[in-house]
Amino acid sequence: MAEDPSKCVRTFLAELPRTDEDSLGSIRNWKNIQIALEEEVIWIKGFTEEQVVSSEIQQLPNFLLYEVRDGLLFKKEALVPSKKMRSALLWSPIDKALRLVFPPSNQNFFGIHEKVGVKLKSSSEEQFAAALLTVMSEVGDMVITLPKFKLEKIDWVVIDDKALFLGTPLLSFPGKTYWEKDGHLLPTGFDFEFKNLSSLLQRKYNRLQEHWLLWQEDGSYLPIDKKDIKNLSASSYRLTEKAKEWI
Repeated sequence: MAEDPSKCVRTFLAELPRTDEDSLGSIRNWKNIQIALEEEVIWIKGFTEEQVVSSEIQQLPNFLLYEVRDGLLFKKEALVPSKKMRSALLWSPIDKALRLVFPPSNQNFFGIHEKVGVKLKSSSEEQFAAALLTVMSEVGDMVITLPKFKLEKIDWVVIDDKALFLGTPLLSFPGKTYWEKDGHLLPTGFDFEFKNLSSLLQRKYNRLQEHWLLWQEDGSYLPIDKKDIKNLSASSYRLTEKAKEWI
């Protein structure tokens, strides 16, 4: 009986110019992927059929994908092979072969403009808001009229003319929301471009876990000392606003 073609497992191989190596960071967390490095080309194998049609793959520049048949490489829907499969390549797991390089750490933080060469991208995954950044002058009247039981579930800290509220459920104030990931506060709807970068950044910039790292979409962040965070109350809010008037 002839073998059912629909049950055949297809094997894929891809090549990418070495000049575009940095773009592979978007798939660095795919543990099934292996790469082999040549002088001008990176060879990549191990893809599943779901991965080869994923958005991560579609966005890679100069990425050439082949299907492997009997040691020959065929481009998508091609009837004639483009080349033979390379032999004697040294394969390594992608997360081991691609090393993350961090810029020098700057311990002198001046506001939210500190950049570390990190990119955030839009994420379709469900995220629960854990923090809210809002302008103090816009919510002062609302804070002092809320019942005590709602305030006591919330912590807060002042950042220039803004207030960052942390806790759940969040207060229904206007502002920008953030979700929590490994000690980072990321804008809701965004995640790190390289998902496994989260814990590495904590070890690099927040080893003692003394700060929240508040991120913006442009890759800038602000370290917030956890010792500066206090429980929210109407009186503490009034006193803080009054103190700012004297500054």
